[in-house]
Amino acid sequence: MRLILLGPPGSGKGTQAQRLVQRYGILQLSTGEMLRAAVAAQTPVGVQAQDIMASGGLVPDEIVIGIISDRLDQPDAAKGFILDGFPRTVPQAEALDELLKKKRMRLDAVIELRVNESALLQRVETRAAETRARGEQVRPDDTQEVLKKRLASYRELTEPLVHYYSERRKLLTVDGMMTIEHVTREIDRILSAIRAAEAKAAKKMAAARRAGNGAGKGIVARKAGKAARKSAVKKAKPAGKSTQRARKAGKRPSGVTKKAARKVIASSRTRMAGRPKKAAKKLTKRRAKA
Repeated sequence: MRLILLGPPGSGKGTQAQRLVQRYGILQLSTGEMLRAAVAAQTPVGVQAQDIMASGGLVPDEIVIGIISDRLDQPDAAKGFILDGFPRTVPQAEALDELLKKKRMRLDAVIELRVNESALLQRVETRAAETRARGEQVRPDDTQEVLKKRLASYRELTEPLVHYYSERRKLLTVDGMMTIEHVTREIDRILSAIRAAEAKAAKKMAAARRAGNGAGKGIVARKAGKAARKSAVKKAKPAGKSTQRARKAGKRPSGVTKKAARKVIASSRTRMAGRPKKAAKKLTKRRAKA
């Protein structure tokens, strides 16, 4: 199972990703964690990323794609994965499509958790009020101001992916405003339907292949029959022409007996001799009518 979870900050992607990992035994691939692991392992791509990160720059898409490529080649990724935090833009999605195509992999689904932004902002405000009521300090990144900025960034950069994957018939939308349990059940229902459809398609393909073997033999036989008929026609045409040439030259064609040749010559003479008489009779009739 190879999945992408889409949704704005606070939509519950992290929670649902962890549940999918436990249910299906697949990997949750976070670009941040993969970058740190590549840097720690000092892979060629990790070294490039380390230099850029050290200078405070953003890691280019091609380096991120290279890190994802290396990670997908590892044995534990064979069962499948959930991409977390990638792709964030349409160019990244296009680069990911090319990578998966080269590796002969395909995405099973892109699940969008659709939520109401005003409700998300209200959740943050409620959570902050509860935190202050307990006498605890509110995290700097857990405020309405920060969330508004993150939501604006999501709308500008990531939301176009909804249209991108919808056009490719990969997008499946779930109401993220339901309870966590309801969202989990809905995602499980969707993925179960996908797996059932894939199993049905695999059976049809296998049946078509088996039927294709017998059909293939019939097609080969029909083609062989056509070729044989064409060959026979080709062989017959030159013989007919040689016979006609032989008749004009007054020679007996090869393969024709003397007796048969005499009959052909006699019949041709009879036809030639009868032509003037017939012409004379026609002329007499015409004169009589006149």
